[in-house]
Amino acid sequence: MKKPSAILIAGPTASGKSALALALAEKLGGTIINADSMQVYAGLRVITARPTAEEEAQAPHRLFGHVDPGDIYSTGRWLTDIAAALQAVTAERRVPIIVGGTGLYFKVLTEGMAAVPAIPTDIRAQVRDRLEAEGVAALYADLIKHDPVTAARLMPLDRARIARALEVVLATGRSLSEWHGEALPPLLDAKRAAKVFIDTDRKELVARIERRFHAMLETGALDEVRALAARDLNPLLPAMKAHGVPWLIRHLKGELALAEAAEGGIMDTRRYAKRQLTWFRGQMKDWASAEPGEAQKVIEDQLAALRDGD
Repeated sequence: MKKPSAILIAGPTASGKSALALALAEKLGGTIINADSMQVYAGLRVITARPTAEEEAQAPHRLFGHVDPGDIYSTGRWLTDIAAALQAVTAERRVPIIVGGTGLYFKVLTEGMAAVPAIPTDIRAQVRDRLEAEGVAALYADLIKHDPVTAARLMPLDRARIARALEVVLATGRSLSEWHGEALPPLLDAKRAAKVFIDTDRKELVARIERRFHAMLETGALDEVRALAARDLNPLLPAMKAHGVPWLIRHLKGELALAEAAEGGIMDTRRYAKRQLTWFRGQMKDWASAEPGEAQKVIEDQLAALRDGD
């Protein structure tokens, strides 16, 4: 019996992706590979809902907690890391089970991406510092001068994309639109992978988010955030904006009661989950969708179909 090329599991935060990945890994002899942009950061296991140490002991896990919170981890870097991870997992004759909530990671994995080189840390820092000090309007005006084609495609208040486009042109001397013409091929053939998007009922998802956030507080999230805050990192760094982190830092500074901070963290997580649902429904229309309790059967049916087609 041939093993599948990969299993892809996506969905909003708190939808049960990790539990499904672990069940499949134990059943099929799989290795779980992270596709969540926050779960790459070290020291933030609880607040980013990474698998527990006990869960990691049940099956091999890769690309979890391997990046320092002081770093800016890019989609391009993830693509490089997962290429090496897939090669290693294949050599071990295990099934790659790629799981996470960062839709762009799945998109570049299966569709490829522009061949933009790594941006030097100092240029990233300069742009992010300007964004904080001068605001997005100043960066957008600068982008219009350096890369008017890309600027015309972006909304003037899109902080993340404007900063990214400006970083690219300042670092490389070439516009992002030019780089997009030199795409890297996809690492995986989506037609040879089993894939599911966990599409959870809205009310149930909200309840899951609330339960999980309170459980995080009971199992060490505040200690993680305290240690992170002690490093006095730039608040614009991705790790500093992980859901719940800014609110809990405000609590640790004495600005908010813990209950207020928890409410704020839950609110941000709910909004993010809504954006995830919208993004996946719009961008991954060829993926099967399923409720959490049905997702394993959906994957297993796809695996059977793939085997029958070999």
